[in-house]
Amino acid sequence: MTDGLTALQGRLQHEFSDPALLVRAVTHRSFAADHNERLEFLGDSVLNLAVADLLYLRLTALPEGDLSRIRANLVKQDTLHQLAVALGLPEVVRLGEGEVRSGGSRRPSILADALEALIGAVYLDAGYAAAQALVHRLFQDVEINPQMQASAKDAKTELQEWLQARKLKLPLYRVVGTLGAAHRQTFDVECEVSELNLSERGIGNSRRAGEQAAAAVMLQTLKARD
Repeated sequence: MTDGLTALQGRLQHEFSDPALLVRAVTHRSFAADHNERLEFLGDSVLNLAVADLLYLRLTALPEGDLSRIRANLVKQDTLHQLAVALGLPEVVRLGEGEVRSGGSRRPSILADALEALIGAVYLDAGYAAAQALVHRLFQDVEINPQMQASAKDAKTELQEWLQARKLKLPLYRVVGTLGAAHRQTFDVECEVSELNLSERGIGNSRRAGEQAAAAVMLQTLKARD
């Protein structure tokens, strides 16, 4: 455990019972095989639930569609990147040499993913209540108000609302391939709407960007059929 990670625990207000989880959470795939992508996957779901709970309590008059849009604004890469920088993640994230040289410690996708991985790590270390408390602390200085509903929707949110309006199940996203060297990877992501027997693919420089690209293609297909 380095001094930087010890200090990070103080900023998180969580001392890990299993320090290996913290180390893994800040480890990018370019650094080691024991990296943070599985924790990121878990943390993404925990984050969405905790933010949904936060909005449900704070914005009691808004309908589901507006709450979904506001949540999308709060969990998007730009917001998570800002929170990650404020938390000091650029100083502690572990990257391979190529990624370091290319400025990976400041790359929004890497920092946003590391923040989600940290949330997943806290969840595994101490349970949902601890992870939820962390998410609430992270967003305590972020202005949350009903006017956020006017913000532009991203492709994943718009696709979700399109399907929900037609009583269809939410789409499934899966990474079907990765291209390029570890420090310059692109992600080939499939978006599937099983009830309509449709699947589309998109490519991005992060899993999140690939999902957005696949969702955008799926939206075009659905609107053309509609």
